[in-house]
Amino acid sequence: MFTAEVKITLKKTVADPQGLTVQHALESLGFTGLAGVRMGKFIILQLNAEDEVKAKVEAEEMSHKLLANLIIEDFSIEVYPESNRGVKQS
Repeated sequence: MFTAEVKITLKKTVADPQGLTVQHALESLGFTGLAGVRMGKFIILQLNAEDEVKAKVEAEEMSHKLLANLIIEDFSIEVYPESNRGVKQS
């Protein structure tokens, strides 16, 4: 079993009103030095796949077909064996 972590963000050219609202709220709470805030989605998929490559391909297909709106969003995927979930490998 593999875990795929899908990060979905608005493309840099797309306005992010939710991010701007969060930035203003943080500034009103006294947090200074913010150059910007962008919001996104984080999705964790548990996949029964034969290997890491097939798990990544499946997660990419899911992202293309449903999870991300490719017109306004970008996505990135990281895949881990279930026993290593959340452990970055170099």
